[in-house]
Amino acid sequence: MDMEGYAKKLLGEALITNEGEKWAKVRKLANHTFHAESLKRMVPEMSESVQKMLERWKEHEGKEFDVFKDFGLLTTEVISRTAFGSSYMEGKHIFEMVAKLTAITVKNVYTVRFPGISWLIRTDDEIEAEKLERGIKNSILELVSKREKGKDGMSEKFGNDYLGQLMKLLHESDTNKSITIDQMIDEVRTLYGAGHLTTTSLLGWSVFLLALHPEWQEKARKEVVAFCGLENPTSDAIARLRTMNMIINECMRLYPPVIIVTRKVEREVRLGSMTLPANMTIFMPILALHHDPRIWGEDVHVFKPERFAEGVAKATNNNAAAFFPFGSGPRTCVGLNFTTNEAKITLSMILQRYKFTLSPNYVHYPSDIFLLTPKDGVKVVLESI
Repeated sequence: MDMEGYAKKLLGEALITNEGEKWAKVRKLANHTFHAESLKRMVPEMSESVQKMLERWKEHEGKEFDVFKDFGLLTTEVISRTAFGSSYMEGKHIFEMVAKLTAITVKNVYTVRFPGISWLIRTDDEIEAEKLERGIKNSILELVSKREKGKDGMSEKFGNDYLGQLMKLLHESDTNKSITIDQMIDEVRTLYGAGHLTTTSLLGWSVFLLALHPEWQEKARKEVVAFCGLENPTSDAIARLRTMNMIINECMRLYPPVIIVTRKVEREVRLGSMTLPANMTIFMPILALHHDPRIWGEDVHVFKPERFAEGVAKATNNNAAAFFPFGSGPRTCVGLNFTTNEAKITLSMILQRYKFTLSPNYVHYPSDIFLLTPKDGVKVVLESI
């Protein structure tokens, strides 16, 4: 499978798939949006969204419940608020269309199309995908138009959310710094993948592993109560959750959201005893490296958060580059801190209210097409504390 082509089909020409100047331009914008101070400002809104989710959970107490589905709703709401701010409801509708388009793309990743005749016979999925792409574009154009009218065309007043930042680039007079409307749409699609899909995956596997290991669930709960009491977590509190950080790292080691990344060799280069030719695509198997006993030890398949007690370098036997659940180097996923912050807040608020065990009906079925997710969900039984 052409992984690069698949990623572009799924995300368009965006931050994840762009290279060179195009990438640098939008990466700078994304770094600003997900800067530490920006993330701090997002904490109350994240907590509010989790609070709404937990209100829904009350009707499931004592019963079997698939938390993975609800995590999908939660992360969509959080990323909608982050990306679109006051235009949250319109943004949520856009992300719902992006979700449907993503599902169709993933479903058809292995579909074989015949050159020369495929355009004559279009499938229902292809027709629906085209309809969704038009809907996404028209909705974003409408949202952009509303803000332009509301701000009298003054680009500095488009807003501080992600949409506002993109609009500033859209109206930039310097063509070396500006973006097109199609690039803007692709960035919105990428944000959905970076800020929603990865967080949903991480939360699902974290609850699964904590349900299997009640001793670590209790350790995490005690830490949360020690730093937060029964109040919603603050940015300062989540920064001090050392046990929680170890748990999240171990979850991402065992079940990284993305199991493989690719890199293209720009020019011929020597790597040890090998010569890599220009334009070669290199597959970097994250999942395989995260389960390599030469790096992690013979207990590599055991859920053991304490391996991260003294940091990544110690955990990896001084091979820190072998742990890269969100990629590494300049192209590390820009949503890394956003995702881990949201996961810490969500897990903390769950642990303050519930003990949970794995349902006897749970079926372990990790599935990977683009992201590693539990195909049959994460069914648990909630016990109110």
